[in-house]
Amino acid sequence: MRICVVGAGHVGLVMAAVFADLGNQVACLDIDKEKLASLRASRVPIFEPGISELIDRNQAAGRLSFTTEYAEAVSDSEIVFLAVDTPTGSDGRADLKNIRSAAESAAAHLSDGSLVVVKSTVPVGGGSVVREIVEANCPPGKRVEVASCPEFLREGSAVADCLKPDRVIIGCSSPEAVPQLVRLYAPLERPLIFMDVNSAELVKYAANSFLAMRISFINSIADLCEQMGADIAQVIKGLGADTRIGRHYLSPGLGYGGSCFPKDTAALASASAEAGCRFEVLEAVIETNRQRIPGFVERMKAALGGLEGKTIAVLGLSFKPDTEDIRDSKAIELVSGLLEQGAEVRAYDPAAMDSARVVLPEPTYCPDAYEATRGADALVIATEWNEFKLLDLERLRDLLHQPIVFDGRNIYQPDRMATLGFQYVSVGRCPH
Repeated sequence: MRICVVGAGHVGLVMAAVFADLGNQVACLDIDKEKLASLRASRVPIFEPGISELIDRNQAAGRLSFTTEYAEAVSDSEIVFLAVDTPTGSDGRADLKNIRSAAESAAAHLSDGSLVVVKSTVPVGGGSVVREIVEANCPPGKRVEVASCPEFLREGSAVADCLKPDRVIIGCSSPEAVPQLVRLYAPLERPLIFMDVNSAELVKYAANSFLAMRISFINSIADLCEQMGADIAQVIKGLGADTRIGRHYLSPGLGYGGSCFPKDTAALASASAEAGCRFEVLEAVIETNRQRIPGFVERMKAALGGLEGKTIAVLGLSFKPDTEDIRDSKAIELVSGLLEQGAEVRAYDPAAMDSARVVLPEPTYCPDAYEATRGADALVIATEWNEFKLLDLERLRDLLHQPIVFDGRNIYQPDRMATLGFQYVSVGRCPH
């Protein structure tokens, strides 16, 4: 099939590469000329396992191309995916300016029988907005359909998620939209779930908000464990063994961040209030998450007798491992909190330091974890990269000015840390 993907961000780029690898002819469009020049030269602007190989292979095979021209990318495409950013507006709801612009620009070049698919996360009713824009701007006499197909890709495993999704949600108001999407997704051999557009749009917000709720819930249970002398690891083992619950998204720590959970929970809470149906549970989830970093900083402050003038090594800056993304990163928020308290920060991340320097120039950025730790008064684990799980702990202990570790992701075992001579502070586990 001939496909156009508008938006070469994380979602759009992964989609374009995967669909090309499935044998489709894909044009990936973005208005950022510098980004596209890098992609044509096989310099991928995102850190995502497997994506570079896919892009190289499919560019070489002639199945994947990059362009800034709507006329070139859209005119012969059977399906046009809109995968542009929908940032949070001042009212907490998704700002649709980018998708409005993309829909208007694409509409002028649509062919008869084309299908426009909204992949971006939009509030309920966003698909109707796109439909109105497309119908107002497409060439006269052209029959065009609009559908919704929300994405559920996780950064760090986006390629695998795109190839093997749990399900594909398809929202459409006309049966004419169904055959093209069935044909496109059939090679994946995954469940296709059809529904109306409004329901499909709400599924995305509901799913991310539910997962965020699990994270805030388990963080609150972890706080309770610390007060009651229980072990969160054992509680999770017992809780997760219940097949009605499972273990997914039950990892205590510094809270949720990234490009989806914070903005989607805020958008759903705002939309609910606007609809006269206040979502108090979700508001509590958001507030619980907001308190995580200030509480962790206060804990560090108490353990160290203040942070003014202290040197703190921070390992991890991205919002999760296997990505360079620092959007709403709890690690970045933590570093900012430490700096505000007068601490000096030495930081290291395997992929996110260039991004971090742009928003936080103050820390000393180090070439590896050991250099970051050298002479520090304490070490903080802020992102659970596998690289940090495999560090030489005895070497870290000897490099630290005093052997104190604040593990915000629970990647080490308390008993072992105690045996090695660390003062070890983790989340929801008895201190050693």
